[in-house]
Amino acid sequence: MAYEHILVETADDVTTVTLNRPERLNACPPDMAVEIRDVLAAPGKARAILITGAGRAFCSGADLAGRGDQSIGGGRGAYDSLTRSYNPLMMEFTRCPVPIVTAVNGPAAGIGCSIALASDFAIAGKSAYFLQAFVNIGLVPDGGASWMLPRLVGKARATEMMLLGEKIPADKAAEWGLIYRTVEDSDLLSEARALAQRLAKGPTLALGVMRQNIAKALELSYAGALHNEAGGQRRAGDSKDAVEGAISFLQKRKAEFSGE
Repeated sequence: MAYEHILVETADDVTTVTLNRPERLNACPPDMAVEIRDVLAAPGKARAILITGAGRAFCSGADLAGRGDQSIGGGRGAYDSLTRSYNPLMMEFTRCPVPIVTAVNGPAAGIGCSIALASDFAIAGKSAYFLQAFVNIGLVPDGGASWMLPRLVGKARATEMMLLGEKIPADKAAEWGLIYRTVEDSDLLSEARALAQRLAKGPTLALGVMRQNIAKALELSYAGALHNEAGGQRRAGDSKDAVEGAISFLQKRKAEFSGE
C-alpha cells in the first residue's frame, strides 16, 4: 500500500520504516499508527525491521493538533483513537515474526516512547530522551506504558517517569536498562543498521519464536513458560535453519541461515 506518513525501504533483508512528519517532530496521528502496523503485520521477505524518525525527533507523541477526525479531542476521542489505532499497533509489536530495532534519534514522547521501547533493541543517540508527559496535560500514560515501564525499570522508576513527567536522557535510560544502549548521534543509524542486518542473518523463525516467548513469559507462570518453550522448540526444530545449525556445528563452521 502507499503510505502518507512513513517511508518504507527494504535492503539486505532489512525493512527500514522512517516516521516521516519532521515538521511535526513525527507526531503520530492515528493513520500513522495504522501504517506502521501494516508493515509489522506483513514484513514480507524482510528478516528484520528498523524503525527511526526523520529529522531531529523520533516521535513526539500522538498528534494533538491533528485535523478533522484525526484529532484527539476529549476522553471519548482519545478512547476511540487508542482502541482503533494505537493499541492494535502496540499489539502488533508482540506478534511480529521478525526482530525489531528502533533507532531513537531525538525525543521519544508519549506513544513515541512506547513505540521506541516496544522493539527488541532500542538504540538511542546521545541527544535523545524518553518522556511520559501525560501528567503535564492532565492525561494518563497509554500505548502500554503502564504495563511496559514497571517491567523494564521497576515500579519506583516507572512511577517517577509517569507521575513527574520529566525527561529521561538517553544515557540514564541505558543505565536504568530502559534501552539496549546509547551511541554518538552521528553513529546512530549505522550502528542500528548493523544490528538489524546481524539479526536478519540469523535463524529467522527461531528469533521470532524467541521474541514471542519473551512477551508471553511476562504473563505466564513458570510451568506455563516451560510449556510454551517446548512448543516453540518444536516449531524451530522443524525449520531448515535448525538443520543448518546442527550440520554447521558438526562441521565446526559458522552457520549460514536462510530464514526458512
